[in-house]
Amino acid sequence: MLDRIAASLPSLAPAEQRVGQLVLADPHSFARLPVRELAEKANVSKPTVVRFCRSMGYDGLADFKLKLAGNVAEGVPYIHRSVDVDDKTSDVVVKVIDNSVAAFLQYRNDANSLAIERAVEAIVTTWREKKRLEIYGVGNSGVVALDAQHKFFRLGIPSQATSDTHIQAMAVTMLEHGDCVILVSNSGRTKDLVDVAKVAKANGATVISITSSHTPLSDTSNILLAADNLEGSDLYSPMASRLLHLLIIDILATAVALSMGEQLSQKLKDLRNSLKIKRYET
Repeated sequence: MLDRIAASLPSLAPAEQRVGQLVLADPHSFARLPVRELAEKANVSKPTVVRFCRSMGYDGLADFKLKLAGNVAEGVPYIHRSVDVDDKTSDVVVKVIDNSVAAFLQYRNDANSLAIERAVEAIVTTWREKKRLEIYGVGNSGVVALDAQHKFFRLGIPSQATSDTHIQAMAVTMLEHGDCVILVSNSGRTKDLVDVAKVAKANGATVISITSSHTPLSDTSNILLAADNLEGSDLYSPMASRLLHLLIIDILATAVALSMGEQLSQKLKDLRNSLKIKRYET
C-alpha cells in the first residue's frame, strides 16, 4: 500500500500530495489520528484528506485507515504482501496491479543502465563469436528463463534454458571463455545457482545475474542486473518480482536486437511471414 502511494504522488494535486507524504512519513500515526489532526499536520482541509483516500481507490478515510493498519502490519503471508484477508475482489484487483506498477516505476528510477549495456555487449559478443548462451532459473525463476530463451530464439540467438539443477550442474562445466550464462533468482540465495555461477566464472564464462543486490549470487556474478526484492520471498509469493524479472528480460532482448544491426530486420520479417499460415485471416 505504501509503495502504491509513493508511486502515485506525482499524479496527485499538491494538497493531496502533502497528505500522501504524511502517510509515508508515519503510517502508524496516520492510522490512529482523527481527521482534524491529520488535516492540521498536512496543512490541508479535512475534505482534502478524504479526497486523497478516494484518489487512492478507497471508500473514504475510515476504509483507508483500516487498510493502512492492516498493511503496516504486513499482508497475508504466503499469498501477497499488499492483500488483506477481508479484501473484496475489487480491492485485490487494484492492489495487485498497483503493487506491480509500483515495482516497475521503482525499477525505472533505480535501473543501472551501465550494467545493462555491459550485459548486452556480452550477449551480442557471444552471438557474433558463435559461443554458447545458457539461461538458468529454479522454480518461478525457471519460467523467466524459458521466456528469455524464447525471446533470444526469435532474434536468431541460439540458447539453452533449463530449471533442472542436475542439467545445470553438468552443462556449466562445458562453458568456457566467450560463453555467457544468465542466472535468474528472486532471493539470490539458491545454492545450486550460486554453485553454477562459481563454476562458470572459474571457466572464464561471463555470468549475468538477475537477482537482488548484496546476495551470494549477486556477489559471485560478473554483471548484476539488480531486481531488488520488494516482497520478502520468505513469506510471500514473489509475484511483482517475477514480473520485474520478465521486464528486465524484455529490456535486454530489445537492446540486444538494436545492437545486432540491420540484418536482424529481414530475419524478423521472414519469421513473421512464416507464422501467417498458423493464423486465421481477419
